Amino acid sequence: MSAVVNPLDVDPLDVDPADDAPPTSVLSILRRGWRASPELREGVGVTILLAMVGAIGRVVIPVLVQQVIDKGFDEGGIDVAQVVGLSAVGAVVVVVTTIATLLAARRLARAGEHALFGLRTRAFRHLHRLSIAHHAEERRGALVSRVTSDVETLSQFFNWGGIAWIVNGMVIVAVVITMFVFNWKLALVALLASAPLPFLLRVLQVRLVAAYDVVRIRIADLLTAVSEVVMGAAVIRSYGTTESTTKRIDTTIEGERTAGIRASALNALMFPSGELFAVLTVAAVVVVGVVMGPASGLTAGELVGFMLLVNRFLEPVAEVTEILDQTQTAVSGWRRVLDLLDTPIDVVEPEPGVPLPPGPPSIVAENVSFSYRPRPGSREIPAPALRDVSVTIESGTSVAVVGATGSGKTTFAKLLTRLADPTQGRILVAGLDLRDVNTASLRSSLVMVPQDAFLFDTTIAENVRFGRRSADRDAVRLAFVELGLEEWVDSLAEGLDTRVGERGEHLSVGERQLVALARAYVANPACLILDEATSAVDAAIEARLARAVESLARGRTSVTIAHRLSTAERSDVVLVFDQGRLVERGAHRDLVLEGGVYARLHASWLDATATDPIAT
Repeated sequence: MSAVVNPLDVDPLDVDPADDAPPTSVLSILRRGWRASPELREGVGVTILLAMVGAIGRVVIPVLVQQVIDKGFDEGGIDVAQVVGLSAVGAVVVVVTTIATLLAARRLARAGEHALFGLRTRAFRHLHRLSIAHHAEERRGALVSRVTSDVETLSQFFNWGGIAWIVNGMVIVAVVITMFVFNWKLALVALLASAPLPFLLRVLQVRLVAAYDVVRIRIADLLTAVSEVVMGAAVIRSYGTTESTTKRIDTTIEGERTAGIRASALNALMFPSGELFAVLTVAAVVVVGVVMGPASGLTAGELVGFMLLVNRFLEPVAEVTEILDQTQTAVSGWRRVLDLLDTPIDVVEPEPGVPLPPGPPSIVAENVSFSYRPRPGSREIPAPALRDVSVTIESGTSVAVVGATGSGKTTFAKLLTRLADPTQGRILVAGLDLRDVNTASLRSSLVMVPQDAFLFDTTIAENVRFGRRSADRDAVRLAFVELGLEEWVDSLAEGLDTRVGERGEHLSVGERQLVALARAYVANPACLILDEATSAVDAAIEARLARAVESLARGRTSVTIAHRLSTAERSDVVLVFDQGRLVERGAHRDLVLEGGVYARLHASWLDATATDPIAT
């Protein structure tokens, strides 16, 4: 078996052209992008027609110059009428060519922006449809870069590079045809002199693809590192790791700088290559043209016109070396966005799906197993998070899920809300397989309060309304009243209008949990799932929350991931997880008497509470 190559370890200067596999082929990426962006295909015929007019107009001018020299000047002097007439035609051609090229560029830029809007929107929506298994294996900064900087490289390309490729391509074709019409011998000389250039550009282009792939990866690394430092600023300062963190950021920045220099070095080779072949081609045509002389039937006008055609031919070829740098950046970014869109959706939403019946549902797990996927580039297969879990939760039952850290209890809760689908087995809610349940019905009937309550950078009232967008201010306040939290919210300077800051940073961890519980109350779900939702609050607030949650759960099916076993003591049923397996189930009293895993956990918890009352 061949070794796995990490793209971060590949030196783009040492990439072999034979390694240009289809996934990194420019044409392959362009075909994928063309299919993924239907907006680009709208009105493309008119755009190409305008570009064609602009290309033909550039060829007409050298022909007119040839006509002026050969027919406007003779031994008798200057044929003024002929020269003025041809000059007028040239002026009209220049105006028409300019207008056609501008219109083509404008149309392509507009189509490009529409395509980027659709691409960014689809990428964002696709990102949110990916399961927790995918989000667990990808870095947040890398995912964000797919819909930000990677798409932005395409925007820059469509504003200039795209139209340059279309117009220049047509100009090259039109000029080559015209050169053969003028003088096929000189045309062959021009083509032979410039023939090595495309091959040289191809060799450099293959290496540029690899180089700019590395650049995009390094940029994603940089975004990830910076976002982690910004979000973890408090931790970095509290543990005094500023120096080591700074070194890590410096290393990441240096990696991006090095990758950029390598790519720029390759691009720097391309520009003088184009200039060199331009000079060689012009010199070859001049020498051969002079040698041929008038005896071959070559007129002065034809030679001058042909020289202008050679310039017209070499201008777009030289410009290719300029836009290829931008093109490779865009192609690399486009590939990363397309790779995201090609990532299969693990949790496929049914259309339209079956709605859940009203009332608290029963929940049945049948031989459920779940495994997270290995991280990209890792050969280590993660151990299953859940193994062959089977359990029935009756309608209206309050259930506590307990177990040591990493036992699989949080993964079990996420499967209940279908943030991921089981690798094996199935979960039934109210007798319906979750895979068949209408998504809107599922989200309104089963609500999860996660361990790390995420709040948006807006007011407390608006964050609570995320539970039910139709809730008015009175309904939001009622949630705090019913949960016994009105005194806390009234103690805030602006009450419900208090802004929580980014990720709720203006509130303590415990206060964020209070807002999350109010959000769940407003949602009014048939089944409530709490993932250690009260683990970060003090004993006094937890006691109030426990009564509020008990009132909220009454008449509903509730599943609580219990970190503090006081929650398990109040539950109807306790499910005990150990190393991904459901090892015990039953009432708190019965499990304590059995002397198994739960009894040991409970005894350890009692010892902890004896020395640390806050742990209750």
